[in-house]
Amino acid sequence: MSRQYQNDLALALEAAELADEISLKRFQAIDLNVETKPDLTPVTDADKGVEEAFRKLISEKRPDDLIVGEEFGAPANTDGKHYWVIDPIDGTKNYVRGVPVWATLIALINENNEVVVGVVSAPALNRTWFASKGNGAFLKFNGERRKISVSKVSKLSDASISYSDLVGWGDRKNSFINLQEKVWRTRSYGDFWSYVLVAEGAVDLATEPTLNLWDMAANEIIVREAGGTFTNLDGKNGPHGGNAVASNGLIHAEFLKEIN
Repeated sequence: MSRQYQNDLALALEAAELADEISLKRFQAIDLNVETKPDLTPVTDADKGVEEAFRKLISEKRPDDLIVGEEFGAPANTDGKHYWVIDPIDGTKNYVRGVPVWATLIALINENNEVVVGVVSAPALNRTWFASKGNGAFLKFNGERRKISVSKVSKLSDASISYSDLVGWGDRKNSFINLQEKVWRTRSYGDFWSYVLVAEGAVDLATEPTLNLWDMAANEIIVREAGGTFTNLDGKNGPHGGNAVASNGLIHAEFLKEIN
């Protein structure tokens, strides 16, 4: 077991607890303020409050660290530097409508652009998933912590697949629709939920056609440390490819062949 990122993970978990206090308090609040961003996606006062609190915490404890966040942007250049990535509320549309499937996503990326720490905290589900490089992936549920791992399903025809929706697939849309008839089961859990279910072994593959770094970074290391594979739709490893395929690894190549 590596101890290299132990302090970083502890800080990420501390930040997640702080985020949970803010987001859970505002969840289903009658005075929740919702605005529309230029990309036509919603943002709430809770999104902004969580990211502001995170930035304040990091600036106090790691004043030299850079931060990339969904609501308040990124530094001009992160090349060769380690930096934090935060999605204050992944699943804001769920949050706004009172659906409890949303989470704060926190990750640390090292100088080689590799995710080394990831935390996904979903307080309305009473669950936190976390991982650090070389130490495996874990789920904390009802105060109890357990190690998690991906499934052993080896054929796409036997697989349970989760996705977001049918928007954004472009030229791959027909291939993806046809694929759904070739697998055992499909469900649209969406957002972070799909990826952590892969890490738990409850789902065999998750995919989305359009994503940002903050949507993927924390999920990527949790899936990878659980024994899975995380690439973009072209098969490039990591969370930097603009879309995602996360799987148990055994059906990854078969899926990419079908979709491309």
